[in-house]
Amino acid sequence: MATSLDLQEQEQLDAVKAFWNKHGNLITWVLVLVLGGFAAYNGWNWYQRDQAGKAGALYDELDRAAATGEVDKVSQRFADLKQRFPGAAYAAQGGLLAAKVQFDKGKPDDAQSTLAWVAAQAKEAEVRTVARLRLAALQAEAKQYDEALKSLDAAKADGADTFAALVADRRGDVLMLQGKKAEAGAAWQAAFAALSDKVEYRRLVEAKLTSIGVPPGVAPATAGARPASAAASVATAGASK
Repeated sequence: MATSLDLQEQEQLDAVKAFWNKHGNLITWVLVLVLGGFAAYNGWNWYQRDQAGKAGALYDELDRAAATGEVDKVSQRFADLKQRFPGAAYAAQGGLLAAKVQFDKGKPDDAQSTLAWVAAQAKEAEVRTVARLRLAALQAEAKQYDEALKSLDAAKADGADTFAALVADRRGDVLMLQGKKAEAGAAWQAAFAALSDKVEYRRLVEAKLTSIGVPPGVAPATAGARPASAAASVATAGASK
């Protein structure tokens, strides 16, 4: 009996050896790939957390400099962010904040450059749209009307009616500054229609339409025109944005 068991065990051992000789290399490589992939996944997650932490620290420095109005330090921290962490959300948010400080401190060209970078590089469509809206406002203030309209043409946020309304409203402002009252009225009409009546901003758009003699919901071509002085006041209001 013992001899029979020994023979059976020997046969099983020989079968295992034969299987391993035939498939051992393949099994080893599969295990190496699986374990390597798992290690790479964990390593990538660690790297992402590490990068986010470093980007967050730089953004905090930028935020503190912005709070004290240190425009040169703000610009430097933003430059560090976009150079070292261009794909991080902190870089785009830092750009929006840096542009505000740069404009407030009398550096509109720097602000335009910063917003242009955010508009081109931000991962989120909403952030890109916000950057383009602000960029268009600065371009309009600098009387760069064609550039402002191009910025607005590129401003999109899929499925966001409020963003579409803001883009249309800003387009109306730029067109009004160009003296194109009918086209401005059409743009403001589009903005008014896209905004919910529960949104407070809709009242501002309504006021713009009323100021040029275009009641909300009435096509500009059929509406009466207001005196030139009213149009001038709207243009002045738009320039102050």
